Amino acid sequence: MKSVCIIDDDPEVRDTIASLTRKMRLTSDSAGTLAAGLELLSRENFDVLFLDVRLPDGNGLASLPEIKRLPDAPEVIILTGIGDPDGAELAIQEGVWDYLVKPSPIKQIMLTLQRALRYREERRCDRAPVSLSLAGCVTVSPRMQPCLDQVAHAACSSAAVLVTGETGTGKELFSRLIHANSARAKAPFVTVDCAALTESLVESTLFGHKKGAFTGATADRVGLVQLANGGTLFLDEVGEMPLSLQKTFLRVLHEKTFRSVGAVTESKSDFRLIAATNRNLEAMVEAGQFRRDLYFRLQTITLRLPPLRERPEDIKPLTLSIVDALCSEYGLPPKGFDAEFLATLEAHDWPGNVRELRNVLERACLASGREKTLYSMHLPQDLRIKVAKSSLGRGLAFQERAFPALAPLVGEAPAPVAGRQTLKDYKETMERRYLEELLAAHGRDVAVMVEISGLSRSHFYALLKKNNLAIPD
Repeated sequence: MKSVCIIDDDPEVRDTIASLTRKMRLTSDSAGTLAAGLELLSRENFDVLFLDVRLPDGNGLASLPEIKRLPDAPEVIILTGIGDPDGAELAIQEGVWDYLVKPSPIKQIMLTLQRALRYREERRCDRAPVSLSLAGCVTVSPRMQPCLDQVAHAACSSAAVLVTGETGTGKELFSRLIHANSARAKAPFVTVDCAALTESLVESTLFGHKKGAFTGATADRVGLVQLANGGTLFLDEVGEMPLSLQKTFLRVLHEKTFRSVGAVTESKSDFRLIAATNRNLEAMVEAGQFRRDLYFRLQTITLRLPPLRERPEDIKPLTLSIVDALCSEYGLPPKGFDAEFLATLEAHDWPGNVRELRNVLERACLASGREKTLYSMHLPQDLRIKVAKSSLGRGLAFQERAFPALAPLVGEAPAPVAGRQTLKDYKETMERRYLEELLAAHGRDVAVMVEISGLSRSHFYALLKKNNLAIPD
């Protein structure tokens, strides 16, 4: 029998939905707090979850990543008493089924529940185990699981894929993973660097040319579009594609035909398109810098890669993998690293993401020579200075907030604060500062904060409430 979980602090809402589920011949269980609800979800399997946003011990939206990591995660229907468009956007991005504003009509709740159950049943019937080849992909972070799910989803079709993310997050790597796990894996993966295309040679580069088509065309040349026939055409940094080419390329995408420069007939190329960019194409469309019709054609499937600072769990395994590869490349003995080395890496914000991490580790490996252990001294000085300044800056900011009377002393030697307070007051002050730093560093990612602090989720929320703090909206 299908089952429903209800997490809401309003007893009337819980009773109403429970009564509805009984009429629909479903089973249900409920909880009035987030901690109790998560405990319930960890013990039992449910098909659908009704989840309130504002609960006494936390924000329901913040718990979505943890819920989605459950072995057989339920379909989630968000309930909220506040019209919050940003919350709706976040919920949909996290893969919830629907977002209902309380009070919702019983008929609407019932229809939403019926559709969610039907979707779940069909998905279970159609879903087959997928074994992905993840060559070159190193990740343990829960934030990356939706990305791997999207890779599996994209690999099962030939639909266009748009991969977005900051520079260095691994957009080409994930594009290659999609290709390697698709039916086109044995065909070519052809990369087009849109940022390097010049106005004069762009059509020749993409579509090829015939001998004598222009000065210097001494022989026929096959273009990149033709080389990708049967395989994948990867447009790297598609946001840099000249506007003059976008209309032409849109037709190529639609018809899968093109004409080489100097040719009188058209040729066909059966390619699968994957595009990547670190730019906001939607904003570029609004600014008239990118064609709207091409943008819609590119994003049949969208894969957003989170930056490295949002998945700190990956720094250690990435470091192990990269260091091993570098030692092999340079003929160096295998290297380990001490705790301070890793702590320094984890304290950096990595604006250049994985690409920057590899560069830093390469410099450290070369600096250490044939030594078997990497220490923080081997890291580039500019990185160590940046991490040190950042740590000191955070400490001074917390000192100013916790002790306003000491603000004029910022920059001088720390005042003997402990000597001015009782032990109880001092401990409470330091506890609040610790929680503020966690919130400042990790925002709404409750799962990460709980893991770092070593607290249970219920204890963590209890401390937030005690210190009059809240998860950022």
